[in-house]
Amino acid sequence: MPLKYPNLFLTAWVLYSCAFASCEGANVTLYASAAVESPVFKPATAAEDSPAPLSLLSAFPDDLEVSDYCGELLRLFGQRYVAYVNCLVTSARPVKVCQNCFGAYGNLVTTFTNISSDQLGPGNESCRDSLLRSDRLMVVYLLFSNLNDMWTKSACDNCINDGFQSLTDDTLYFISTLNQTLTCFDRFQQGNHTELCRNCKSAYKSLNELYSGMEKNDTMCIDIEDGMNMTRRLWSKNFKCSFPREETVPVIAVSAFMLFLPIIFYLSSFLHSEQKKRKLIHPKRAKSYASSLVNIQDKQS
Repeated sequence: MPLKYPNLFLTAWVLYSCAFASCEGANVTLYASAAVESPVFKPATAAEDSPAPLSLLSAFPDDLEVSDYCGELLRLFGQRYVAYVNCLVTSARPVKVCQNCFGAYGNLVTTFTNISSDQLGPGNESCRDSLLRSDRLMVVYLLFSNLNDMWTKSACDNCINDGFQSLTDDTLYFISTLNQTLTCFDRFQQGNHTELCRNCKSAYKSLNELYSGMEKNDTMCIDIEDGMNMTRRLWSKNFKCSFPREETVPVIAVSAFMLFLPIIFYLSSFLHSEQKKRKLIHPKRAKSYASSLVNIQDKQS
């Protein structure tokens, strides 16, 4: 009796054989034999004449392909894109994407600028149209735009000098102050945390003041913000340290004044009313005293 499902029978036979012998190379046979044939498209056989191998279908005329110059720029863009992404991943926690990756980002910006520039390269050609505008998705532009948005949201320009050459002086000073504070934490964290709070209070206070100044002047990036948040978490949550911040003193003073203001008002009103009563009573007493003296003198006369 003929088998209705030859492929299923062959698959079962291969699996049965693998249970007792080595199956090296059997996976290829298995997948090839178990493949489902398309009901519409029939695979070409060796006897049929194929117009061209499948791999040649991706080739286009020379006038539609990018030039060697633009292809080299695209290859360089890919290399620098990967280098910058790798730097971002390794600098994600703790966040140091600005101080560690500004060089890689600068190289990527330079390459993208050359691609999108109107200036003509070798052979009087521009790569902007062929690499950026030749497809609806605009892959190269989209890739760069995503990374550029991340750089902008990180506010890395506040911590990097123009030209992506080095960190700003304010950033370097903050990193130095932060390292001093963390060094103090490492020195005293093994012992009593009360000792750590006392000995590291000055360094931590200086770091807070520096951060507040940079926050007001808008000269900080995500690296500084994340570093300060982690330091504050160590100080308050891990080490249970605290000290009154200077900016809370005026708030406390104003709150206390507002709290005692009604008491002061009612007390002053009470004293003022008592003083009025005294002024009103004093003339009556004086008049009655004078009239009594007159009456006494009349009686004596």
